Amino acid sequence: MASTYIVPIICLSLAVVCVARPIYPLPSKVRNDCRQPVQTSRPYNIAHRGSNGEIPEETAAAYMRAIDEGTDFIETDILSSKDGVLICFHDVTLDDTTDIGNHKEFQNRKRTYEVQGVNTTGFFTVDFTLKELKRLRVKQRYSFRDQQYNGKFPIITFEEFISIALDAPRVVGIYPEIKNPVFINQHVKWPGGKQFEDRFVETLKKYGYKGSYLSKDWLKQPVFIQSFAPTSLVYVSNMTDMPKILLIDDVTVPTQDTNQSYWEITSDAYFDYIKDYVVGIGPWKDTVVPVVDNYLQTPTDLVSKAHAHDLQVHPYTFRNENRFLHFDFHQDPYQEFSYWINKIGVDGLFTDFTGSLHNFQEWTQSLSEEAQDDKNASKLLDKVAFLISSYKKQ
Repeated sequence: MASTYIVPIICLSLAVVCVARPIYPLPSKVRNDCRQPVQTSRPYNIAHRGSNGEIPEETAAAYMRAIDEGTDFIETDILSSKDGVLICFHDVTLDDTTDIGNHKEFQNRKRTYEVQGVNTTGFFTVDFTLKELKRLRVKQRYSFRDQQYNGKFPIITFEEFISIALDAPRVVGIYPEIKNPVFINQHVKWPGGKQFEDRFVETLKKYGYKGSYLSKDWLKQPVFIQSFAPTSLVYVSNMTDMPKILLIDDVTVPTQDTNQSYWEITSDAYFDYIKDYVVGIGPWKDTVVPVVDNYLQTPTDLVSKAHAHDLQVHPYTFRNENRFLHFDFHQDPYQEFSYWINKIGVDGLFTDFTGSLHNFQEWTQSLSEEAQDDKNASKLLDKVAFLISSYKKQ
């Protein structure tokens, strides 16, 4: 009689192992080999700071929402606390996306530092320990987005971010940025002469990230390392073969560390140089297709040039709101996705609205497959008709 229950129990156990979210505190190192792999057959859906069109950026909730909505990669910006703990946060100052202004105990921490050649005043992450940063709560950057989650979520660490990806019910890649490395290395000192980039790569390795693009190791735990600082990408190339992406700003903005112009870093000569260190570029989308009076102009040759050097192109940032959609798309984000994927031919898209991009790709892929099925059925009918006509002639 007991044996009657063994098979159901075993099946239930296997199901729990494969699909259940482990119950333990973050960060996680539990391996789960039953998960669906990341897709590599269509442009990557990259959740820009999580699903931050819905939930405040760089929070655990925003990343989990993006995973639920079907993202391929969760993207984050990595900075550091005063005591050298790597955190997920975009701005070097806390002013715009936290409730720092409500904390009277910190009001004497306001400073003015030079950041990328500009004197900037505010409350800087590098002047707060992790314990102090954890007392703050994150808020939505844009006033026209949902404000109901303001004050509900704390700043998270890089390790906590990694554990969110590792605990996902399917394989979800990570896309961390080495953010403002020149500034961080000026204000944070680690033991043993280490620098920001060292600690960044050490953290990835600690959690099993390794391998070149599309290698077996990479497919198990996909990662892209990104930065606006070419020197940082070259530096980390000496420590890991994990794929790297060179981010490219507006045509008027020089690189953070080498002070090179946009035209220099998008030249054929520079692409020949940088392709030994990176697998792609992440340009601001208006540098790929210039815009005048909110109308698209003739696309540049940036994508074709990058592809000719075997470099991927992952432009940023795609947002659903009308104020971010050029008039050509008639207030329809799906038209924008279609334009960039089907006409421009990009290899990935950074988006604030992961669910929208995922739905677009799922629907269009289904339509494409149906069209192919119809085409194959039509060919089969043509063959049958040909055979019948041939038989009648005999």
